[in-house]
Parts: sequence; C-alpha cells; structure tokens
Amino acid sequence: PTPTHLTTMSYMLPHLHSGWEVDQAILTEEDRVVVIRFGRDQDPTCMIQDEVLFGIAEKVKNFAVIYLVDIDEVPEFNGMYELYDACTTMFFYRNKHIMVDLGTGNNNKINWALGDKQELIDIIEIVYRGARKGRGLVVSPKDYSTKYRY
Repeated sequence: PTPTHLTTMSYMLPHLHSGWEVDQAILTEEDRVVVIRFGRDQDPTCMIQDEVLFGIAEKVKNFAVIYLVDIDEVPEFNGMYELYDACTTMFFYRNKHIMVDLGTGNNNKINWALGDKQELIDIIEIVYRGARKGRGLVVSPKDYSTKYRY
C-alpha cells in the first residue's frame, strides 16, 4: 500500500494540461531549466519522483521550474520523446532539450524515480550550468549505470 502522504505530492506541483501548455512552458522560460516529469500521478514510481521534486522545488526555484505532465491527458509527446516508461523526467533550457549522460546509455531522460533529493538537485545544477554555456549534453556528477539495471 502507498503511504497516503505520497498521493498528495503531485497536487502540490503545477500540471501542464495540453501540448500547447507544455510548449509554452518550454518556450517562454528564458532563465531557468524547465524540468518536466512525464507520467501518471497515481503511478507508484511517479509518486516517489513527485515527492522528491516537491521536496526540492523551493531549493531550485532560482535556476529551475518543475512541471508535471500526465501522459494520458497529454499524449502528444509520448512518441516524440519515447515516453514508454512509468515515469520520465526531462530537462529543457531556452526551448532546447538538454540531454544528461547518466551512464545508463539513455541520455535523453531519467526513466526511473530518482529518490535522492541532493542527487537530483546536483543533476539540475549541472544541466543549468552546461545549458547556459550552450551545451546540449551534460555529464551527471554520478554514474547510474550499475544502480539501475534493466
């Protein structure tokens, strides 16, 4: 059973309810990284990720903004970003998708629940610093190749 406090976390973060809203969020944010969690609010993996995202939202607000997108409500990006996992976190900066080398072989996204708040903050900081320098790919401060085997 899921702890009840987890079920409310998704409601504390802003949701984007259409493809247009997602596009606008990515297009209009000029100074911060746009972090988007694609998935379903009720999914156990997303619940863990949402709790972490909610927990860091205040700490990263100067250089990142966090949104949630329900992949059933907004299916437009499922094919484009290959959103086949239960929970996917992606990063954008000035309308550009920023890739992160996590050591997993998939640089496009984080497709598991990253449960450590400081690790996620570190990744967002690296994305922010790299993206500001014009990099489309940054290397994660931690290698996740052995932690999350498929």
